[in-house]
Order: sequence, then C-alpha cells, then structure tokens
Amino acid sequence: MVSSIDITAATAEPALLDLPWNTPLDEWPSEYIAQLPKGISRHLVRFANLGGTVVAVKETTGEMARREYELLRTLQRLDIPSVEPVATITGRIDEHGNELPPVLVTRHLKFSLPYRALFSQTLRPDTAKRLVDALAVLLVRLHITGFYWGDVSLSNTLFRRDAGAFAAYLVDAETGQLHEQGLSNGQRENDLEIARVNIAGELMDIEAGGRAAPELDPVEIANGIISTYRELWNELTGAETFDVSERWRINQRVERLNDLGFDIGELTIKTDEAGTKVLIQPKVVDAGHHQRRLLRLTGLDAGENQARRLLNDLDAYAASNRRPGADEEAIAHEWLTRVFEPVVAAIPAELRGKLEPAEVFHQLLDHRWYISQEQQRDVPLAEALSSYLDNVLRHRRDEATVIAPTTETLTLGLPTGVISLGQPFDDDAFS
Repeated sequence: MVSSIDITAATAEPALLDLPWNTPLDEWPSEYIAQLPKGISRHLVRFANLGGTVVAVKETTGEMARREYELLRTLQRLDIPSVEPVATITGRIDEHGNELPPVLVTRHLKFSLPYRALFSQTLRPDTAKRLVDALAVLLVRLHITGFYWGDVSLSNTLFRRDAGAFAAYLVDAETGQLHEQGLSNGQRENDLEIARVNIAGELMDIEAGGRAAPELDPVEIANGIISTYRELWNELTGAETFDVSERWRINQRVERLNDLGFDIGELTIKTDEAGTKVLIQPKVVDAGHHQRRLLRLTGLDAGENQARRLLNDLDAYAASNRRPGADEEAIAHEWLTRVFEPVVAAIPAELRGKLEPAEVFHQLLDHRWYISQEQQRDVPLAEALSSYLDNVLRHRRDEATVIAPTTETLTLGLPTGVISLGQPFDDDAFS
C-alpha cells in the first residue's frame, strides 16, 4: 500500500518515506508527532518529525495541495516571508484499501509562533497592534509582487520576534493568486477589508475567551491595519512632486525608504515641460535594507529590526574604536568576533532554544540599558549578560520547540520574582 504513494518534493527528502502515509493523519502514532502550537485551520494539520527537522502536514485536496505548493515555491523565489514548501503526497491508501486525502508538507519555521501563543495570559493592546502592524508590512510586500492573498488573517500567519516588533510570515496560500501584471486598487482594497474583518473577529474571539485586556478594542485594532498599510504603501509607491531647486528631496525619499527597511531598485524621475517641477516615483522596491547590510558586513542573517539594532551597536563600536585606515568590513569583523560571538558562545546549551541569537543580543542591549539606568552607571556588557541570562532568558519558554497542549492554545503561568531592575512589565517578556 505504501509504495503506491506519489511524492512531489522541492528537495531530496528521503525521510518522507518513513512517515506513516497509509494511516489517517488524525491517527498517526505519537512517536511521529511534534507537539508544537498551531493556529486555527479549516484543514486537519499535524506537526511531524522529519529527519531532525519539523514539518507541518496538512490534509487537503490534490489540486489544492499542488496549487499551494507551487504558490509557496514562487513566494520563496520572490523572497517573500512565507513557510517553505517541502512536498505534496498523493495516492495515499489505508490498510483497508480506502483512499486517504492528499497532503501538503511545509517546513516548520523555527522560532515562529501563531499569534495565540505570543502572549501568556492576556493580550494587551500594544502587543495586538504590533502583530497587526507586522501583518500590514507583509501584506504590502505581497501586493507589491502582485500577490492577492484572499484570506488575510492572524490565523494564517506566523510571527517571529524582531527586536521589539514582530515579523510576519504567510502560512496559508491556498486562496492566493499571483498576478504578474500587478494588482488593481480593487483587489488590494478587497484584501484589506478581508484582513480588517478577520482580525476583528479573531480578537473578539480572544476577548470572549477572557484572554484580552479590558482596554483592548478589537475593532480599533483591526482598523489599524488599513491606516498602517496605506501609509506604507504610499511611501513605497506614491509619486512626489517638488521644485527643481529641491533636488535634495530625491535623496531624502531614498533615506526614508531605507529607514523603513526598503531599498529602491528603480526610480522614475520626470520633469515638466517648463523644467521647473520634478516628479519622482519608486518603481521597484526591495525589502531588507538593514538585513542586506548586516549580511554583507558580518555574514549574520537576522530579521530587519534585529539587523537595524545590531548595526546600531556595530556603528557605536566603530565610533569608539576608530583607527586610521581601518575599513568598514574590518571593523565589522572585529565587532563580530569581540562582541557578538562571545555573547552567543556564553549562552548555556540548555538556553539556546529560547530565542534566536540576534534576538538575544537585542534583548541583552535593552537589559543593559535598564540596569545601567537603575544603577546610574555604565554596566559592562559581560556583567549585563550574566544578569540577563539568570534573570530573564532562563525564565522564558523555548520558542524553537514550544510544546502545546492538545487544545492548540497555550496558557502559561508567569514566573515570580523575575520582573526587576527597573524593567517595565511586558506580557511578551515571558510568552
């Protein structure tokens, strides 16, 4: 029976043959299942161990599995934040000869969580807003590439911590459509309205379950995706007209986009017939401005906000260690080997699944600032690291391998005696 299955895979994954494809997904033995938190889905989804990694297995139809598989592969090629497709499995038959649903297999995004697992007891308005803002950025990036989602929601998204913010990744692409000619305003507005309605419903559900802070307004938070989206869309794609004597505004526009984390790949510049007015409009924009600079200088691959924070520390190091003739790459390598890598190496093995190294470094810098403020002195990084490991990181749950109860939601008690050193309380701090 097992030999009749048909596997279409993006890469060679021999371990796929070891999974029990002739067993209904909801009956898979526990030794194959990885207990990770997952969002709400209209399909049956299970996480499974696959050759040292974790994959998500979703039952669907053969046509939908193939279509979503190809869409996700396209999004990967376009460098859009999304889950990585691994394979589609068709031709499944159980031991009695009955047909079983085809499945789509995607790789679990390490250190990512569904939105319901990103808060411990109550969802606060500022956390909800950061989630919605991250989703708005993802939606803009999708729309710029001509991708219509059709089912925008928090549930169809995974989130990674990104230096005080969140980075959003598309999980469910089965309703998506890629339009090479770009999207119309109507298509974009329809996606926005779907997002607004779905987010409001999801937050109301959390509110009804008693897990939302009293001051959280689901409708207000949901409406926020529209304003955030339009502000970013206009900045990335909008035309700007100014007097020819104000040519410095061209560089200003480029710098504003860089600050938002985008590079301009192509810029249209036109003058009017009189030659007194200039119109500029970005035509091609690429996300990841700070990520690319950090990768170029240090080889570190981090989230956009994490990269921005690490670069700030690198630039501060360069300013305090100026040497004649030293170029940027040499200083960056020195910072990497003398500052960043020793911090990562100092993390005990049992704590390394808590957060990504770049996120640990970001939080360490915050922790150092808080205790320096409290003690009114410049606390050395090594001293701050010891305090951070003992008082903060040790009390976090492992986000690389978070274990979820069978209800698919996570409710954790907060540790006692950990909030100290003048740090403001944050629901996310121990989520």
